[in-house]
Amino acid sequence: MPKIMVVGSSNTDMVVRTEHLPRPGETVIGGEFVSVPGGKGANQAVAAARLGAEVTLVARLGRDVFGDSSLRNFKAEGLVTEFVVRDPERPSGVALIFVDNAAENMIAVAPGANGALSTDDVDRASDALAECDALILQLEVPPRTVLHAARLAHDLGVRVILNPAPARPLPSELFAMVDLIVPNETEARQLLELGDDQAVDEPAALRHFLDMGVGNIILTLGSRGALVVTPGESRMILATKVKAVDTTAAGDAFTGALAVGLSSGMDLFRSTEFACKSASIAVTRLGAQCSMPTREEVEALSG
Repeated sequence: MPKIMVVGSSNTDMVVRTEHLPRPGETVIGGEFVSVPGGKGANQAVAAARLGAEVTLVARLGRDVFGDSSLRNFKAEGLVTEFVVRDPERPSGVALIFVDNAAENMIAVAPGANGALSTDDVDRASDALAECDALILQLEVPPRTVLHAARLAHDLGVRVILNPAPARPLPSELFAMVDLIVPNETEARQLLELGDDQAVDEPAALRHFLDMGVGNIILTLGSRGALVVTPGESRMILATKVKAVDTTAAGDAFTGALAVGLSSGMDLFRSTEFACKSASIAVTRLGAQCSMPTREEVEALSG
């Protein structure tokens, strides 16, 4: 069984499905509401666990009803919760999400306890990290904590997978500790400081990440699939065609599955195919963690 650690965020997602996304000053009536567990870190942890990995989550929750619900859900999903801290001062993270009929979304996040995830929280999990095959990181927690976790994993010889979402300025030293970076087009453009008129979905553009010290790059391209760029070659992996319902956690499904594939012995390209299938299934369902597929579902998907 692959062993994966996720250091990252946990939120409660409050989702309103509407005919179209609200414009500034507009109230859209007639939406459908659902409250579901989310947060990029927790989403990726659940994605990996449902695909058969033993997943340890390092995160912070408030001492509130949202935190109680999240912790119950983590345990139900089989996550190792030994390093999930209940913050006595800050509320649990909350995300407000609009999803329209075309499956596009708008998201606003109040991070709460996620903003207090610390280097000490990571250090407490260092022995467990040493036994892991991979560490997954995102950017909904403090950058110093992400950098510290990456450095610790790098020193321990554990593969570091960074999903740089939401995109934000990062210290240059972080990239040299990242074995695999997994941005979408918007995130890659921001990190590479490219203009809107500059192509990012080409190997030549993405090789700038290699110059920054990153081991390999996978650019996620939504319904198109993903572009894999390594020091030796590049390859486009096509996604399975599906009817999307909600794309909110597609990237999280992809990242969690990618870590499982690599930790199971698949090569980078086969792992990317596995991840594309996982994301394709996730977008056919409403919600974040609840949309994550099982390994049986992924392996049964043709295309």
